[in-house]
Amino acid sequence: MDFALSTEQLDLADAERAWLAKHDPILHRRASIDDGPARIPADARKHVVESGLAGLLTEAAGGTNVDLLVLAEEHGRAGSAVPLAEIAIAAAVLERIGHPAAAEAGAGEVIVIPVASAGSLDVRVAGDTLQISGTTTPATGLVDADHVLLLAETDDGREVAAVIGAGDVSVSVADTLDLLRSWAKVDVDLTLGIWQWSFVPAGTTRAVNDQIATFRAVDALGCADRLLRMTVEYAGQRTQFGSAIGSFQAVKHHLANMAVAVEASRATLWAAALALDEPAGPARTRAVSSAVAFACRSAADVGQLALQVHGGIGFTWEHDVHLLIRRIKVDELLDGSVGEHRRRVVRAATG
Repeated sequence: MDFALSTEQLDLADAERAWLAKHDPILHRRASIDDGPARIPADARKHVVESGLAGLLTEAAGGTNVDLLVLAEEHGRAGSAVPLAEIAIAAAVLERIGHPAAAEAGAGEVIVIPVASAGSLDVRVAGDTLQISGTTTPATGLVDADHVLLLAETDDGREVAAVIGAGDVSVSVADTLDLLRSWAKVDVDLTLGIWQWSFVPAGTTRAVNDQIATFRAVDALGCADRLLRMTVEYAGQRTQFGSAIGSFQAVKHHLANMAVAVEASRATLWAAALALDEPAGPARTRAVSSAVAFACRSAADVGQLALQVHGGIGFTWEHDVHLLIRRIKVDELLDGSVGEHRRRVVRAATG
């Protein structure tokens, strides 16, 4: 398959990169890093809404998963706290099912919690009401959410979507390695009226899980690409024995391996984003899970090589290397670990 980003997609990525460079999420976070979990800055939230990114995947915007991919990579590269994929996916799901909260989702006020993050929830339909109790596993952006979209399977195997106000649940911050985004769990014990929930077509939760997993890996790719650029720049500046360390063969090999890992990951994730628009089946599962497993593992390897080439300065609190490695490690573990996605590939292949 021959594939390349369109001119419009390249322009979209350039515009978002410019906005992120101007507002520098990591620099913004440095000022409050000791004060508590990362919060979504007001200007970032306003930007996501006014630029139309919150509704990118809706019919009105006509965006694709590849469009969202190029944006998610830029946010990962910049270390942004904005859960862009979770916001855009929530808006698209609510529009498809005609939920009254679709307008709020388009305004960036709803963040999706996919069924993979449903944790130990018990979901039951009783007449016109939906009973939900339990605790979700960590999801990002919930600290700043006005509403959460919970996609889950009921006790009888049907799939439902429930929009819950943040004030109706208990949101507890989760302690993770990631210092650039907030992660939180939601404790739920509610009985929802018919206007707050609805059934969704079979396969919706699996499709959303595949999207979230893909864009989590894309975030790791963005971090890895930034680490590669930082490491190449450092290797050209740092001298030893009168020469730049980038001229040493061993360091060249490290940089080459990092570059191959980044570019190969990008190619596999492009394929996964294209597969997200296909019907559910073994082909989509293989494309998504193989890309996620490869990209997340490769990003972790890039992080370790970046740390090795930077040497002692890479271990310091003041340097950004550790912030990006921390973020990659969380991307590698949540919404399906590398091992879990490898098992999915095997099951899809042997099916």
